[in-house]
Amino acid sequence: MNTADAKRILETALICSSQPLSVRDMRVLFDDELGADTLKALLLELQDDWTQRGLELVSVGTGWRFQSRPEMRDHLDRLHPEKPPRYTRAALETLAIIAYRQPVTRGDMEDIRGVTINSMIIKQLEDRNWVEVIGHRETVGRPALFATTRQFLDDLGLASLDQLPVIETPAHQNALLDALAEAAGDNAAQTALPMDAPADPPADLPANLPAEPIPDSTDAPSSPEAPSAPDTAWGVAPEDKAGAPAVPPGNPS
Repeated sequence: MNTADAKRILETALICSSQPLSVRDMRVLFDDELGADTLKALLLELQDDWTQRGLELVSVGTGWRFQSRPEMRDHLDRLHPEKPPRYTRAALETLAIIAYRQPVTRGDMEDIRGVTINSMIIKQLEDRNWVEVIGHRETVGRPALFATTRQFLDDLGLASLDQLPVIETPAHQNALLDALAEAAGDNAAQTALPMDAPADPPADLPANLPAEPIPDSTDAPSSPEAPSAPDTAWGVAPEDKAGAPAVPPGNPS
């Protein structure tokens, strides 16, 4: 099979698929006649072929997909002018904390935000398939440890957590929350995070969250959680995940 035919098959499969395709899926297309390295080289060529078009080929958490370019959003939104339900500021801040400090317990999140987090906020994020329980911290009550999912990466157009943007100023924080809000309202979630260059989040991330968070009706003063050692449910030390520092026992900030 020549390169042109292989690219045409890949292109067709990617456009027709409703979900990202992994390299393993693509090998099935060719009955394992093409190796992973060859497929990746073809994908890069396809990316170049689509440079001047309204769609772009991107790598996300679960594979490769075609999606509309950000500059097409305003035009496409006119086809569906109705606005989807918006997530509260409290929900978006909670999601941001999980993304940058995972794995974290609900108590960790409450210590960072300075208010109690209503269980419905966590459930809302779980129902969106953006966060999940990946273990329990070995302390009194064995609280659940939350982390983001691959669906979260797909919806934000990221291949890995390493691509989360740096949050150094309130403006960066607000841009991140706005991007999360947009992605939360999209069915295909083709929102790209605002970033100049992927990098590790700063060590003082909690200080960049609002000193006085905008509370919703479910927020109330929180009570600290019993100190404990961070869990290593992913098989690596928490500080190694996505380059984000772990939440210290009893002092998540």
